[in-house]
Amino acid sequence: MNSRTKPSDTQSEATGGAEVTQLRTIKKYPNRRLYDTRTSSYITLTEVRALVMAHEPFVVRDAKSGEDLTRSILLQIILEEEAGGAPMFSEVALANIIRFYGHAMQGFMGSYLEKNIQTFMEMQSKLAEQSKGLTPEAWSQFMRMPSPMLGSYMEQSKSAFLQMQEQMQKQTEQMMGAFGLKR
Repeated sequence: MNSRTKPSDTQSEATGGAEVTQLRTIKKYPNRRLYDTRTSSYITLTEVRALVMAHEPFVVRDAKSGEDLTRSILLQIILEEEAGGAPMFSEVALANIIRFYGHAMQGFMGSYLEKNIQTFMEMQSKLAEQSKGLTPEAWSQFMRMPSPMLGSYMEQSKSAFLQMQEQMQKQTEQMMGAFGLKR
């Protein structure tokens, strides 16, 4: 294996050509520099953002302790994105998110937001696929038409919320049962 060979290339050879996806590891050093072990080079947050955009699976680990810092780096990228250009989150939305920390609904809120964002991304992908090759005039007409996809998104969002409510109700009943209280 030469110095430019990726670890995943070696695994592919060792498994008879079968593709084995290896999680890309990025080490964060005390000087705040990020080191990509696959490319054996230092990278910037902008390059980590590019990995996210390319759907490249990776993990960021503290170089000394091995602690997983992936979420912290992703939050840093969001912070940079929010600071530059047009922010995605209003002050009201951010304040409401902060209010869920330590709240009984905290665990549910995370999964609810995750499901909604995934559904929204799927809807966006379908919309992009359907609108390929449209002229500006046709695009304008397309955007004025009632969207069955928006209705589908709203229905899925409602379903996710109802599932969250159902989970809360079950957990509440279990907790009350543990205290000998029945509904």
